[in-house]
Amino acid sequence: MHALSALITPFKPDLSVDENAYASLIERQIRLGMDACVPVGTTGESATLSHEEHMHCIEIALEVCKSKGVKVLAGVGSNATSESIMLAKFAQKAGADALLCVSPYYNRPTQQGLFEHYKAIAHSVEIPLILYDVPARTGTQIAVETAVKLFNEVPNIVGIKEASGQAGRLVDFAHLAPQMQIYSGEDKLNHIIMSSGGVGVISVTGNLLPDKLSALVQADLKGDFATGQQIHNALHEINGALFCESNPIPIKACMHLTGLLEHLVYRLPLVPPSHEHMRFLETILEKYEVLK
Repeated sequence: MHALSALITPFKPDLSVDENAYASLIERQIRLGMDACVPVGTTGESATLSHEEHMHCIEIALEVCKSKGVKVLAGVGSNATSESIMLAKFAQKAGADALLCVSPYYNRPTQQGLFEHYKAIAHSVEIPLILYDVPARTGTQIAVETAVKLFNEVPNIVGIKEASGQAGRLVDFAHLAPQMQIYSGEDKLNHIIMSSGGVGVISVTGNLLPDKLSALVQADLKGDFATGQQIHNALHEINGALFCESNPIPIKACMHLTGLLEHLVYRLPLVPPSHEHMRFLETILEKYEVLK
């Protein structure tokens, strides 16, 4: 798994999950070059999905991806360890290839708490688990030392999605655990992480421009960093624009504006972008070719 999108979850006007639209968006991801999908991560508004909806989204992704030989990295994060274990067991039984688990939000556990949380989840399954560090959203950072300890002591913890914005952590990981798989979780740093030993990206921008993200990743994996840098530079404006408001507000708006998403629907407390930001996104989108 190298080029992945953190999938949005489309809703109907009645706020139910739009299953047909979800399957269609995943098919587009595969058609345009992404080699794995990430259902119900944080970009998928997993925090506002019921357990039943969460599990069904994993099932839809698996149904679409498995028929095309594409891997699924299922989101199983929660601020309750027991819930993450339940989701992890379900995802493994359903056929997921690996798990992505965001650190517990709101609770603000200690580093020992984080270690025990992830160890318990990983021990409940046999498939690989990737840590997900995004302290700006969760309130707690997975310290480099904690991540390395988990990697060294728990066999099926294989890597981390880095969305901390702290590029210096890459140096620490390379020194302390050179075999640990590092995925970029911040589109503004995709090329930097990839050219510094990263194995892939788990992208928000990839929902909109999967062809461009796939090309960037493939270039960097081949060591063609000049091409990777060129693609990354071309994506700079959209990478920034997609965070003009809290994710996934802007990405869903952009997909609606480009006709990829029929209904622009969020679940509270998320709401559509402001009028100013919607106009801003329209202006940015004029600079990009969005393939259907």
